[in-house]
Amino acid sequence: MGVTLVMFDKGGQRRDFPLKKGANTIGRKNDCDIRIPASEVSRLHAEVVADEDSAMVRDLGAANGTYVNYQRVTEEDCEPSDFLTVGPVTFIVQINGEPDDAELGDLREQLMARHKAAAAVGPAIRTSEHVRSSDDEMDPIAALEALASSADQTAIEPDDDEDE
Repeated sequence: MGVTLVMFDKGGQRRDFPLKKGANTIGRKNDCDIRIPASEVSRLHAEVVADEDSAMVRDLGAANGTYVNYQRVTEEDCEPSDFLTVGPVTFIVQINGEPDDAELGDLREQLMARHKAAAAVGPAIRTSEHVRSSDDEMDPIAALEALASSADQTAIEPDDDEDE
């Protein structure tokens, strides 16, 4: 089965990103395996190294950092059910079908409640730390909707400012 990054859009629609064995890049560049065209995402932001039953995320020097369970990391082994945040997008790590669909539903509810609470407080303050604490997460809803509406399973349409 392997490793899949699962995301949910604002409406709760699920989108799966199955990872290939080896390094999977995440960033703003067209040739990234998972492309997120958002200003807070570096051109080459992070990579997830996957095999059949494990995943390790490595930040690639991104100014806004890479987060596992809302803690900034440079390199971290991922466990099933971990939240992986890159810029405005939060994925749930699924390894060999764990968490299962029922557990993913519960995690989706936690994620949506977190976004709703952040929206009620007001817009997140964007700093070089990206997430100052577990209560100050950037709201990823717009990026999730764009990512979920894409016809391509691993990328969204290119943006015009790619050479920035």
